[in-house]
Formats: sequence, structure tokens, C-alpha cells
Amino acid sequence: MKAISTTKAPAAIGPYSQAIQVGNLIYASGQIPIDPTTGSFVEGGIKEQTRQSLTNVNAILEEAGLTMGNVVKTTVFMADMNDFADMNAVYAEFFSEPYPARSAVAVKTLPKGALVEIEVVAEVA
Repeated sequence: MKAISTTKAPAAIGPYSQAIQVGNLIYASGQIPIDPTTGSFVEGGIKEQTRQSLTNVNAILEEAGLTMGNVVKTTVFMADMNDFADMNAVYAEFFSEPYPARSAVAVKTLPKGALVEIEVVAEVA
């Protein structure tokens, strides 16, 4: 087991790693829309928050020498399922076919009041 960490994504705010590699799989912790340069949420709504969350995921993958093309599974947590279409439009900018498997669910609340949190599992080729 190997921890993966980068300053190009927000530091963990608890007792967890940004990502863990086990064998040929990388499990990235859920990323909320914190800009790592400011330590604050990006301004805007679900589109901006989705873009920042996925930018954070991408930074973690890059630290491991991977791209979004290595992602095999995502889980998207949203504070409001009414935001699904806008989240999905931005999400589509980060992935291409064959798309990773995905679950998308609405939850009561997310850390720090985020509108979205995204976690991924990626394969090391």
C-alpha cells in the first residue's frame, strides 16, 4: 500500500490520504471544490464546483503518473439532485469514451457545505 499526495490538490482535512495505491489500483478520496492555492471554495455554483473537484482529482492522478483516462469508476455525491444536468455537463468535459462506471447520489450534506464531492478509482496501466 502506498499513499499518494500532492500540493496541487487540497490537503486532507482529517485522518485520511488524498489517495492510496494498492496493486494496480488507485483509490482517490472524495474531492470537494477547494482551490488548493487559496484553501477556499471556488466561487460560483455547481458547474464551478464540479470543475474544481475534478481538477483536484486530476492533480492527484497526475502525481501518480496517470490521467483521467485511467479512471475506471467514479462516485459523485451532490447536495441537490436538481444539479445533476449541470454537474453532468462539466463532468463530460473531463472524460471520454469508454467512460468510467459511475454512481451519482444526492446526500443530505457534504463537508464544509460543498455542493459536490467526487471520488475515483483509477487503474495503473
